[in-house]
Amino acid sequence: QLQAFGGGLVQAGGSLRLSCAASGRTFSGYAMGWFRQAPGKEREFVAAISWSDGSTFYADSVKGRFTASRDNAKNTVYLQMNSLKPEDTAVYYCAARRGSYFTSPNPYDYWGQGTLVTVSS
Repeated sequence: QLQAFGGGLVQAGGSLRLSCAASGRTFSGYAMGWFRQAPGKEREFVAAISWSDGSTFYADSVKGRFTASRDNAKNTVYLQMNSLKPEDTAVYYCAARRGSYFTSPNPYDYWGQGTLVTVSS
């Protein structure tokens, strides 16, 4: 299971750190993805991190502002979000799939419940 938390209300230019805690199984060998979905829009890829080697990949819209990381001991992945913009407002989800990451949400097998991030202007 995955549980995402850490969302909230922040002013533009501020920061938040999302966490995604994994339980019930090991996700070694999995890719962990972060996605977001704004009202009326499709779920979109934000970032991904390899649980095994920590390699990361980012959507162009967040590159340089967001950083994905992991803590193997805590079985948790993080998404540090800096320089937030109103257009970052969305429900953020973490997801996991065995093997490589995909930027499409469809290949992911496990999903957290989502956490709301609201960025005010």
